[in-house]
This record gives sequence, C-alpha cells and structure tokens, in this order.
Amino acid sequence: MPASFAVAVNAVGPSHTVVAVTGELDMDTGPDLAKTIDALDLPGLVLTVDMRAVTFMDSSGLNTLLRLRRRTGRDGTALHLFGVPDQALRVMDLTGTTHLFHILPSPGALGRAEPLVGARLGSGPTGRCGACGPV
Repeated sequence: MPASFAVAVNAVGPSHTVVAVTGELDMDTGPDLAKTIDALDLPGLVLTVDMRAVTFMDSSGLNTLLRLRRRTGRDGTALHLFGVPDQALRVMDLTGTTHLFHILPSPGALGRAEPLVGARLGSGPTGRCGACGPV
C-alpha cells in the first residue's frame, strides 16, 4: 500500500460501517480498498465510503467503486459515498456513472463542518436514499 494511501474502518452503529479513504484512489491503491471492504461482513448493512480525504481518483479508482456497488447491491447493503471531491465527481460525470451512486453532500457543501459520525446520513435534497428508503 503506498505510504500516502490509507483505509480506516469504523463501526458507527450495529448496522452502519464507515470506510474512510485517504490519498489517491487509482490502479495502485484500488485493490487495497477492495481487499479491506471484501473482508467486511456487509449483508443488510449501510456502508458509507468517506472520500473527503481522497486527493485524486482515476478510472481505476472509479472501477473499484463500481465493483463495490455491484457487490453491495448483490449483498443487500446500502452504499453511500460521502464527501466526494470535485475531481472524483468530474471522473464520474465524464463517464456517465454519477447517477449510479448515492452521493451524500460533504459538510462544506452544506455550509457547516460537522463530523460524519452523528451526521444525518441520506438527508439530501430529496430526503430519500434509493437504497435505504425515506430518511
């Protein structure tokens, strides 16, 4: 795992896990993220990938997220991406994949700096998560 890349797993509650990613998400680091998430027992849970500290994402990183989306869909796990940086959103927009993910706004976009733990997840403009239902 490259020195500038890190993955941290935190249980927020009995049915919610947060995986925080730090550094570049690319062809070198994507397999490390996949390996970490593959080791988790996820069926029926909510998995949030906290991307606030991602500094770069290429198409390989996006492919890792797409594979994760496929796995969570198969397992009945709700997948949320939190704090996706503009550069990563641009990759998703260019590839036409943004709509495939439930992207939670970052605290900065909401005009406040609240931590992820304790934040009302899924309270976007529609008040609904496609994977979780009404919030």
